[in-house]
Amino acid sequence: MTTPRDLLIVALGEPAGRRPAQGDLSLALAGAELIDLLRAQSAALDGERIVPGYRPAVTDRLLDEAAGALVQQEPYELVEDWLWRRGRGLYTAYLTALEADGQLTRERRGHWKPFRAGELVLTESPARRAAADRWAADEPVLVALAAALGIGAEPAGDPRSEGLRDDGPPAGEAVETVLAAVHDALSELGYQRQRHAIDQAAFDNIWRGGDG
Repeated sequence: MTTPRDLLIVALGEPAGRRPAQGDLSLALAGAELIDLLRAQSAALDGERIVPGYRPAVTDRLLDEAAGALVQQEPYELVEDWLWRRGRGLYTAYLTALEADGQLTRERRGHWKPFRAGELVLTESPARRAAADRWAADEPVLVALAAALGIGAEPAGDPRSEGLRDDGPPAGEAVETVLAAVHDALSELGYQRQRHAIDQAAFDNIWRGGDG
């Protein structure tokens, strides 16, 4: 399994009302992909730019797709730009992949709604148990990505965060750079949602004829 798949499994394990929004998950999944590519030496960071590395055989289709999506020419892509570009629709792509692999199933609804798709729920599978084991072990990267999405405890100031440098320099520092970029992108997305809500409220107020 890969970090993005484990992260999605952890997120889907949350109660329905507490799961992160799809846009937030897409950004975090793009960050998780990049971290896996850094650890596989399929990419490296030069400052905040992603330098492609060698292309090893990757058994995970989506991660292999991510490796192939790296910008190959200078000036290389900024981590932040990667998150927004690669993250577009990524939640749906991983959800579809998990369902195709039998790791998700659709909960059956009552017989009076036979044509309405049920909610996707996790199945008992080796992939789910592996993700649960990694989560229970407080694996630092998975914990940090989940915390950025509001899942679990924020690792800042927590001894678990020290493990982010276990890969050693420069890989450990690169992972921290990616995590910081994920935080910034999620904050920007939250700001965009807030601005949209304010603009929508102002628009609705105009159609209602102002305060009166």
